[in-house]
Parts: sequence; structure tokens; C-alpha cells
Amino acid sequence: MLVRHLSLTDYRNYASAEVSLRPGANLFVGSNGQGKTNLVEALGYLSTLGSHRVSGDRALIRSTEQSAIIRARLENDGRELLVEVQLNREGANRAQVNRSVVKIREIPRYFSSVLFAPEDLALVRGDPSGRRRFLDQLLVARIPRLAGVQADYERVLKQRNTLLKSARASGVRGTQLSTLDIWDERLVALGSEIIVDRDALVARLRPHVEAAYLAVAGADHSPRLSLRLSILGATGDDDDSAPVDAAVSATIASPYERVEVEQAFRAALARVRRQELDRGITLCGPHRDDILFELNALPAKGYASHGESWSFALGLKLASADLLRSDSATGDPVVILDDVFAELDAARRRRLAASVADYEQVLITSAVFDDVPEQLTAHTVRISAGTILDEVPEVPEVPEVPEVPEVPEGDGSHHG
Repeated sequence: MLVRHLSLTDYRNYASAEVSLRPGANLFVGSNGQGKTNLVEALGYLSTLGSHRVSGDRALIRSTEQSAIIRARLENDGRELLVEVQLNREGANRAQVNRSVVKIREIPRYFSSVLFAPEDLALVRGDPSGRRRFLDQLLVARIPRLAGVQADYERVLKQRNTLLKSARASGVRGTQLSTLDIWDERLVALGSEIIVDRDALVARLRPHVEAAYLAVAGADHSPRLSLRLSILGATGDDDDSAPVDAAVSATIASPYERVEVEQAFRAALARVRRQELDRGITLCGPHRDDILFELNALPAKGYASHGESWSFALGLKLASADLLRSDSATGDPVVILDDVFAELDAARRRRLAASVADYEQVLITSAVFDDVPEQLTAHTVRISAGTILDEVPEVPEVPEVPEVPEVPEGDGSHHG
């Protein structure tokens, strides 16, 4: 998969930007704050429907405008595709593929990328929410239909929490509990599917992480990753600091079977129901799970050095790209390295460059040209104050696309 051309309108600091890209390595160079990261952030948005820097979409729209447009001309197996997303300050975002209206959630089906940025150090050192998001985005990249399962789970979770808060406020238990039972079954059905899929993904990812860590770090520190399930008593989530009763009445072993997970989930909900009613929040389920990362049989969070943490985070992203490459019918994902080389020593820079050298397309940003190994600098685009200074010659301009019409039936809900 290749990005042939990127066009931005009123995105971040760009009133307008036209950037042509080549196969292989493409380097964006510019001082901090000039807009180089905005270019790769926009492409990352097309594969995840979110930014790696902010949680909402409004910050992506130029401050004086009501909407922003990301338009990319893609090539896959010799076929070209024009993909467009319109981000709106008010109302739902909109999308087109080859000038035909599509639902916004369908866009990641058409573009696959793996982005690594300094913020990804939080995968190792940060809260569980970032690790869950990492897994779930990779799940959707491999199996797009799971985006619907995850969205349905979030809706059920929201409804169940609303009911728990209502029961807590009113002090009513009996009539509320019969309704809660109905939501429990939906939560168990959807949540168990997510847990089983995450477990299968972690199993597939393990050997890729081991190989990628060795390639980047130049040493084997036995990297491991495993799920920690709240339905089995794992605690310490970032969503609620209050303790949860960790007494577990069931145990299950990976690989997880759907029936066993559902049984453990129901038992967990029964175990914590009184606490949930007292606190007005759902205390177990995939929204409170974590992924344990280990090096040399010790938790990476808290024990890994800065360099080891960087290598682990890089290994996770490189492993994701390798897994998508091996699984996907659409070819290599586009690998995006946002301001990464400045954080690495010379040896890790060389090893990272070697690890990504054979991908169909790699996009790199850097404030300092000399930080990037020479084999990744053949095509360099210089950025200054939201202006593209260097362009690839003789690449036809992307044709203008009319403003995107409304998605029928209002089904254009957007991420964020």
C-alpha cells in the first residue's frame, strides 16, 4: 500500500497543503512547531479515526474554520483510490471514497498504517487505557468488523453505568436489578467476544514482539506480554482508583474459550454487584483490563530502563506492522515514524532503519536531518511555517473533490 498524494485543507496550521509521496522512505524535515507532524498525523487519522496526540477532533481543525479536510490518493496493487474525510467542528464527520459517500467508520478498511511517536513510550510506562487502545486499534486493523463490536460494547457500558448511577441516587434496588440483568447479558456477550479476540491477538503478536525487540535493542531481554483480566480479579485500573474485591470464583487459562470467559464474566458481575451499586460504575469487563509487559521476567513498567522502554514500545509497533503485513491482503501497512530518531542512540537508529527499510513506504519526521540514517533520506521534504518547501516533480495534482454531502440516516458518527 502506498500514499501517492496527501492534500489538506484547514487542517491544524495548514490552510492548504499538497504533498506528493514516493515508494520507500519519505522524510519530512523542519524545526519544531512548523507542521511536519501534522502531515503524518492526518494520514494516521485515516487508519484509526483518531489522532496520536489529542483525544478529540476539534483540535485538528484550523482555529478560524468550521471544518477540515484530509484527502489522500492511495495505491494498492496497481489500483488507485481517493479517500477523503471532512472533520466538522459541529455535527458528524463525513467521508468519501472515490467521490462516493461512505460511513466514516468504513475509512480504515481502505488504509492501513502503523505510527510510532514519542507519545508511545506511554504504552510501557503509562496507564492501562493506552495499552487497551493499542490492542483494539490493531484488532480493527486486522478484522474491521470488530469496530462495530467495540462500539456496541461502549454503548451497553454507558447504558449500564447510567442505570447504576440512577439506582445509587434513588436507593431503589429491586426494580432496578431486573433491568440490570438484561444489560448484564449484553455486556457479557459483547465483552467476552472482545476478551477472546484480544487474547488471540496477544498470542499472535508475541513472536513478532520478540523478534522486533531483538532487532531494535540488539539484545534478547525476553520480552513478554499477557492479558490481565478484571473478571479474574486484576485490579489497579486507571478509570477508578478505589479497590475492587479481588476474590475470584473462577479461573481460565489462555487460549480463552468463549464459554469459559462468559461464565467467568457472569461470576465476576455477581461478585462485585453490591460495590457497583454503591459506586455507580461497572467494575469489571474489557474496559478495565490491562496488558502486562515484561522484560527478563519483571514488569517493564517500573523496572525497565529508559532505553529498554523505548525498545519495547518500538518493538510493539514494529511487531504490529509485521503482523499486519503477514495477515493483510492489501500489502504492507504504511510505516510512520514521527520524531523518533532524536530519542534514540546511534546504534538503535541504525537498527530501526534496517528494520523498516524493506516496507513499501515509510514516512519519517525529524527536526534535524542528521538524526536520520542516510538510507532513509533519499526523498526529503522540508517544512517551514505550514509551507511545503520541496515537492516531488511531475506528479499530477489530486483533482478537486466536491464538499461531502450528509451521510444518509445520520449514520456518520465519528471517533473521539
